[in-house]
Amino acid sequence: MPTAKKEQTIGELRRRLASAKYLFFTNYSGLSVGEITKLRAELRKDGNTYAVVKNTLFARAADALLAKAVEEFLAGPTGIVFAPSDPVSPAKALKQFSDGVKPIEIKAAYVDGKVLDAAAVATLASLPSKPQLQAQLLGTFVSPLRGFVGVLAANRGGFVRVLSAREKQLAESAS
Repeated sequence: MPTAKKEQTIGELRRRLASAKYLFFTNYSGLSVGEITKLRAELRKDGNTYAVVKNTLFARAADALLAKAVEEFLAGPTGIVFAPSDPVSPAKALKQFSDGVKPIEIKAAYVDGKVLDAAAVATLASLPSKPQLQAQLLGTFVSPLRGFVGVLAANRGGFVRVLSAREKQLAESAS
């Protein structure tokens, strides 16, 4: 029978799971409290959270499908990144932390109902962020329109220059 504290922890994990679309599983062993605090601060910049969890409590909090998909990664010390909106920003933050502060092992990620291994997470970290991708897509849509407007303006400008030249020609022939 779980204690009240364990039930409270399971409830908190369920709340976090309900608000998170993406999960990243890490091995936090070897990290000091200060380093974990730095990692949490880096992740918090984009609205993500990091929690050190007990594997059995996480398995109880997760629904059966999620628990079955990630059960092999719930072994040993486990820290989980809960990402509500963008899978790229936590992957980038984990890579930046791993490169700059201290190497951290990424066990796996749960993205769009699929489990990704550490290599796929590294690939995800190399992608541009969601706002950058949106800006690139918008630029791709706007580019042909910008060219079309330029062509229309050039034709109008050329027509005005022809009329101006004809006006000068008529003025010179009249004088």
